[in-house]
Amino acid sequence: MILEPLFPDYYIENVYQLPLEELKSRGIRGLIFDIDNTIAPFDVADPDEKLMDFFMHLQEEGFRLGILSNNNKKRVQHFNRKLKLLAIHKADKPLPFKVKSGLKKLSLTPETSALVGDQVFTDVLCGHMAGMTAIMVAPICERDQLVTKVKRGLEKQVLKVYFRKNTK
Repeated sequence: MILEPLFPDYYIENVYQLPLEELKSRGIRGLIFDIDNTIAPFDVADPDEKLMDFFMHLQEEGFRLGILSNNNKKRVQHFNRKLKLLAIHKADKPLPFKVKSGLKKLSLTPETSALVGDQVFTDVLCGHMAGMTAIMVAPICERDQLVTKVKRGLEKQVLKVYFRKNTK
């Protein structure tokens, strides 16, 4: 089906619902997270304590972590100050080049990694184009940048087909 690259391998309500044991059993050792509306609202500058604790837990579970955003360097570096992860700004998602470069820096392969994000046309497609597992989360909040708001309508149509296909 032509829409397959846009369908996530997993759809979860939020990052705290990541199926960690299942991912580990599938050989996933690295998790690359989108920032805006995946782990924080796009207009929130810093990670909260819950997210920082969760990322610490993920690392204790053996996952290597990174953050990846199409946003600018200032936004990404500021958000990453406390997290201290591999951070990639202006990622050009859905193009897979920068995420693949990030995986190399983390000594990971696409087959052992997952991209976690809230958008079909950037995050899910980028993950699949890179050869990764693509995990989609529901957006954290309704607030979006204008360019994202425009895409959400089309995204809803793709997800309707995805959910219809996956609930039979």
